[in-house]
Amino acid sequence: MIFVLSASVGGLFIWAGYLKIEAPLEFAQSIMNYRVFPMQIAFLLAVILPWIEMISGAFLIIGVFRRASAFIISVLLFGFIILIVVTIARGISVDCGCFGNFSRKADFKLMVEDIVLFLFSVTLLYSKAESLITNKLRLKRNIR
Repeated sequence: MIFVLSASVGGLFIWAGYLKIEAPLEFAQSIMNYRVFPMQIAFLLAVILPWIEMISGAFLIIGVFRRASAFIISVLLFGFIILIVVTIARGISVDCGCFGNFSRKADFKLMVEDIVLFLFSVTLLYSKAESLITNKLRLKRNIR
């Protein structure tokens, strides 16, 4: 179960990060469309955030720094949820920018999806189960 959650959440963040890395200017514009961050911060986020998403997603899948990765992803998702709520409350219609050209409107449905992903990532954060890689490394050490 934990591996399925790790692969699902991690894979989604790898894909989302990759699509943003391919088009950083478009992602920066998506960030600016929320009307929350100044242009300089939007450009900085557009360059840094996708790499954080990809690295955290990859680490989550392979089980390296799994808790730290789950924590980072949880914080990101919490921020995304707050951003969506604020955008809806302000009456701003904006594409989320989540998946590059595949993005859709930041709306209630997206907020619910992010809440579900947030719950998955928090489950991974507090899970005591170890990753498959960690288990294999531990077994190799015990055999020697």
